[in-house]
Amino acid sequence: MPEGLEGECIRGRFTENGPVAIIDIGSNSIRLVVYERLSRSPTSLFNEKMLAGLGRGLGETGRLADDRVDAALKAIRRYRRVCDHVGVQQLHILATAAAREAENGPDFIQKVEEICQTPVKILSGKDEAYYSAKGVVSGFYYADGMVGDLGGGSLELVNLNQGEIGEGRTFPLGGIRLQETSKKNVAKAAKIAAGELEKAEWLKEGKDRTFFAIGGTWRSLGRLHLFREGYPLHVMHDYEIPADEAMAFCERVMRDEEVSMRGIQFISKARRALLPYGAAVMRHVLQQSRVDKVVFSALGVREGLLYELLDEAEREKDPLIEASRELGVLRARSPQYGAELVTWTDRIMKLGQVDETAYERRLRVAACHLSDIGWRAHPDYRGEQSLNIISNAGFVGIDHPGRAYLALSVFYRHEGLVDDAVSPQLRELCDERLLQRAKILGAALRVASLLSASIAGVLSELRVNLADGQLTLELPEGYWDFDGERLRKRMNQLSRLLELESQIVQAAA
Repeated sequence: MPEGLEGECIRGRFTENGPVAIIDIGSNSIRLVVYERLSRSPTSLFNEKMLAGLGRGLGETGRLADDRVDAALKAIRRYRRVCDHVGVQQLHILATAAAREAENGPDFIQKVEEICQTPVKILSGKDEAYYSAKGVVSGFYYADGMVGDLGGGSLELVNLNQGEIGEGRTFPLGGIRLQETSKKNVAKAAKIAAGELEKAEWLKEGKDRTFFAIGGTWRSLGRLHLFREGYPLHVMHDYEIPADEAMAFCERVMRDEEVSMRGIQFISKARRALLPYGAAVMRHVLQQSRVDKVVFSALGVREGLLYELLDEAEREKDPLIEASRELGVLRARSPQYGAELVTWTDRIMKLGQVDETAYERRLRVAACHLSDIGWRAHPDYRGEQSLNIISNAGFVGIDHPGRAYLALSVFYRHEGLVDDAVSPQLRELCDERLLQRAKILGAALRVASLLSASIAGVLSELRVNLADGQLTLELPEGYWDFDGERLRKRMNQLSRLLELESQIVQAAA
């Protein structure tokens, strides 16, 4: 412990029920993800991927190539050592299409188990579809639609009805397999994809619904689209594209028209080669299902497995609220302050007759827990720091307009209701209704911060009431000296947003 830091401190992460790790052995990539702990909103502690290409040549030889196996085993030895070093408490190993189908797959799996001293769970196509769908359930707010997970060896499609997993099927349309089957002919690959997908009549149940896209190749497609559009957020989870626009974009990628576009440098060369084939599959999925939009998911099989490992009480928790509360505990001056802000702003919204949907209220609750996470930055940059952290945080269960609301409301809390320092594109992610609520919340948080210094224990002692069109802050005896010019200015600003007058009074003893 460095000198002067011997006292009790928070380590910056949670250690209960963790760390938990998953090694995911796919047809194209092998990935290790170490999660901080088993929780409703798991946070990645360490994430490493190598493109082993285990599935390359499998269609012709029926075997995993020896050089690919050697490279994969070398990576897995490293992953096992990393797990030991960080103190992983639970290790889960998943293997998908390549290891499942190869003649020498059992020998490879045996060597993996010897290295890791952990059994490997070989997923069937049905298992992959199930866990992919569960990953979407865990990462979206009331997910409903079609789920597609494109790997190197196969495509899993499954119907998701309000969180209930319906019919699904596996198709031999993984990026590597399709590239090899078509002899690197994208037009031929498109015909193969169309022919396979015609067998799934139930795909038409996706009409006017959402298609959730999972898998590295599809996320790379989404990232290319995001950079081309100059989109203000670089978060892929819950990035959405209208289906017609997505199909047109896929056609351009299939024609190799996007290889020089902005953002291509952020995609590995090994992944770039598979983009036209992933685009061909996505185009035909969208065409045949007639969905309304594509939404990209950062969560898939791995997170679906973690979700299944939770008990029922944990699964029922809101992942956005849990993640926001945890970040507040780790970074705020006073971890209990966020809960006080929730009660405080509940009262203000009620008095100001600001109606909120369930979706909007949960955003406000999350923002209350996040309101003080930037306090260690210089005061002049706390708003900007908080906005950057929140807009790019690994939150799930939130769409991009909601993410913008969180970032803006906390920015306004620090900087005041000024928009000059905020990207217009970020503001435009919110509609007028959501933007107005972000400003109201920011103004309420500004009043609270002056009253409490962002430390728990004060707000619960104060009262806010409404009488004769005036929002009245009552200061009980012992708090009268909290009154001041800055506080009154902030109360006036809040009340104007609520179309009210304001006053601060000394409450009777």
